[in-house]
Amino acid sequence: MTTQILIIGGGLAGTEAAWQIAQRGLAVELFEMRPKRMTPAHHGGQLGELVCSNSLRGTGMHNAVGLLKEELRCCNSLFIEAADAHAVPAGGALAVDRDDFADHLSRAIEEHPLITLHRQEITEIPGDRLVIIASGPLTSETLAAEIAALTGQEHLYFYDAIAPIVEADSIDRDLVYAASRYGRGGADYLNCPFDKEQYLDFVEALCKAEKVEPRKFEKVVHFEGCMPIEALAERGEMTLAFGPMKPVGLPDPRTGHDPYAVVQLRQDDRHANLYNLVGFQTKLTYPEQRRIFRTIPGLADATFARLGSMHRNTFINAPACLNQFLQFKDKPKLLFAGQITGVEGYVESAASGFLAGLISVALCNGTAFLPPPSTTALGALLNYPATASAENYQPMNITYGLFPPLEQRIRKRRDRRQALADRALQDLQSWLSRTAIASR
Repeated sequence: MTTQILIIGGGLAGTEAAWQIAQRGLAVELFEMRPKRMTPAHHGGQLGELVCSNSLRGTGMHNAVGLLKEELRCCNSLFIEAADAHAVPAGGALAVDRDDFADHLSRAIEEHPLITLHRQEITEIPGDRLVIIASGPLTSETLAAEIAALTGQEHLYFYDAIAPIVEADSIDRDLVYAASRYGRGGADYLNCPFDKEQYLDFVEALCKAEKVEPRKFEKVVHFEGCMPIEALAERGEMTLAFGPMKPVGLPDPRTGHDPYAVVQLRQDDRHANLYNLVGFQTKLTYPEQRRIFRTIPGLADATFARLGSMHRNTFINAPACLNQFLQFKDKPKLLFAGQITGVEGYVESAASGFLAGLISVALCNGTAFLPPPSTTALGALLNYPATASAENYQPMNITYGLFPPLEQRIRKRRDRRQALADRALQDLQSWLSRTAIASR
């Protein structure tokens, strides 16, 4: 069978696009440069490797990302299949064993008879076939230069930071306690409690610590949803206590009271051998990370399986470059998907790949693509890159703020979000019935 579609990038967007295309009977070539050429943030060659957190965020319908995950389940997404199969305890969030999750994606892609996986870097954009660029925010310099020449624009960018991971047997269980906030779900998190003095000393240490400095010509721009812990500390003494170190709803069983502040540790693997520091992405130097993070109660003897780091994420100015179907405006056979388009987050990236895959199938078949309704999370996500302002384009997680308003006014936010989710799922089912997208 002649290969009709080429995909660049074996991350969450690229693997999902490849899977959806192949499941519809079209041959796909998927190119991934790792492990032959690595990025500043990846550790191995697995497809769909989760670079930062192992959390896919909230599961409920009161958070738009929870709705997006449910929509992907309805659409037989490979990404969500792998996530559900390799979930680890995480309270009200969906978190995964990152290695097992990536193995699941890799095996599915490698074993599919219509997908050919190439382990090589693409340095030029092919002009003879339909191409999906899903190379992510860590696109190689050579390909990034090609994209910049194509768009005629400098890449936009922000800096992303990664949280450390500690080995479970190095955590002092006499000082930490297991609990989930307000008892929701199981006692899925380990909590390191601070008293007031410990907390204030910790904040001061973060503010004074040595950071990895950018090169002189670089202007550091952080994504607000992934701020380094030390940058948050510099905003004010109590910023962390009201943010990632909020203790409310986590009473210490030894005292019966909430501590002054708390650092939460979330299970990172299936066997509970590793735990990551929730919300503790950082750009501190490695020696400073070891010194300061070992002052956290319970981590005095911590063995770090991975220390935090910072890397530059690039993305294109999608509103200026792409149409409403992720196609490059001057080259309809060239599509972009995933975080390089300016959607932010694991789930959002996979969803973007899902949409790019369906659009590609329609293009190959010579049929019109029927987009998901704007009332759905998938539709809202598809609309964002095409409708946002090109003058001040920034990465965006899925949020209910991107949805059209309800016809009736609902005052309580929780009820309003549930109504938005109910409408979305109903409209999604109607769309699926008209498109037969969920059928295999």
